[in-house]
Amino acid sequence: MTHTPRHIVVMGVSGNGKSTIGAALADHLGAVFLEGDEFHPEANVAKMSAGTPLSDEDRWPWLDILAAEIARRDASGERTVLACSALRHAYRDRLRAGSPGLFFVHPVADYDTIHTRMQARDHFMPPALLTSQFDTLEELRDDEPGQVVDATAPPNVVIAEAIAAVD
Repeated sequence: MTHTPRHIVVMGVSGNGKSTIGAALADHLGAVFLEGDEFHPEANVAKMSAGTPLSDEDRWPWLDILAAEIARRDASGERTVLACSALRHAYRDRLRAGSPGLFFVHPVADYDTIHTRMQARDHFMPPALLTSQFDTLEELRDDEPGQVVDATAPPNVVIAEAIAAVD
């Protein structure tokens, strides 16, 4: 990569390390870390906590809030790293409304690895919803600036690979 992107989204299914990688990337780049989960409306959190997958209608307002936050930060000259599932092309397109030059880092691991991680953590997203996330996930397209990283490696290795992708 010839220049570091101004705004980065660490994407993928729940439990793949988005928050850990995103916070480390933001620290490395001197950027603001945005935890996408913190922007979910209460109704979305309640729905997921109850084991019900979100619909597109549930996600659009949340994605619009995130895009607006990226645009606001961009207008003030800040860089951002956002942890956000961004599972489908349409969701990533919606986020690009905030900054057309978004760069995506996608930590990838198999279902069993992610499921084990999810069972070991305390989060509103129950492991029962993981299948729906894998079913919804659309890989990065060739026209989407981004990099896939191996989320099965130790965290320091994954973070180093993500940093190398954006530096």
